[in-house]
Amino acid sequence: MSTLKWVRGVNGTLGWVAPKLVASKMRQAFMTPRDLPLRDWELPLLAKSERVTLRFGLSALRWGQGPAVLLMHGWEGRPTQFASLITALVDAGYSVVALDGPAHGRSPGSEANVVLFARAMLEAAAELPPLQAVIGHSMGGASAMLAVQLGLRTETLVSIAAPARILGVLRGFARYVGLPPKARSAFIRQVEQDVGMRAATLDVAHYQLDMPGLIVHAEDDNFVSVKESQLIHEAWFDSRLLRLKDGGHQRVLADPRVIDGVLSLLAGRSLQSRQSA
Repeated sequence: MSTLKWVRGVNGTLGWVAPKLVASKMRQAFMTPRDLPLRDWELPLLAKSERVTLRFGLSALRWGQGPAVLLMHGWEGRPTQFASLITALVDAGYSVVALDGPAHGRSPGSEANVVLFARAMLEAAAELPPLQAVIGHSMGGASAMLAVQLGLRTETLVSIAAPARILGVLRGFARYVGLPPKARSAFIRQVEQDVGMRAATLDVAHYQLDMPGLIVHAEDDNFVSVKESQLIHEAWFDSRLLRLKDGGHQRVLADPRVIDGVLSLLAGRSLQSRQSA
């Protein structure tokens, strides 16, 4: 019997008689990332990086010199997953700072969530020059959009393979692990208590996104539905939607069309800034 099948079986039985207990176990599992090993293709970029420890203990990697770009990886991700994009940004004259999210890599903590990721970006931005771009992948993209609502300032914003609604993510996880209705509701309430916000408010439909942006999603993404990208695009007036037929959830980060889109967004914004100066 597979582990997932066993977990679903236990949750499906115990979740009816002790919903809060089961919800607590699944909340912990939902918020505790695994430490996954680097791939060989990430190592050369890692060797070229400078390790930085920010004021409140967050760890980050830095490359290049020039206008600042801040990157945030997704759940169980790491900075070097942006290898192709980082190389292109550095070659184009940008300084890139990529965070280890809370409870990821060398950053402190044992649990993480979208709000902690967003606050980490705010902490990092306070120690960096004015940001030309913030780029987030998956949960990092959702966190970047939330961070803007919390006060993060950036000239441009890029969301890659990100969900539009955190409540949908929670419901999807609850179904995945087989939680019955009462345990599912208790799970969502417990997550909300931890993050300090109602899940329904963590939705781009309620956000104010007033900077130029790029939204990227692959149609064959099996982790976050491509439909989420359309919801983000509809809520974000000054955005371009780049939908790719393939690229999955991770490979999309190295797609040349994504890299060109990011560089074009930055170049266009830089030109506008010079013209208005």
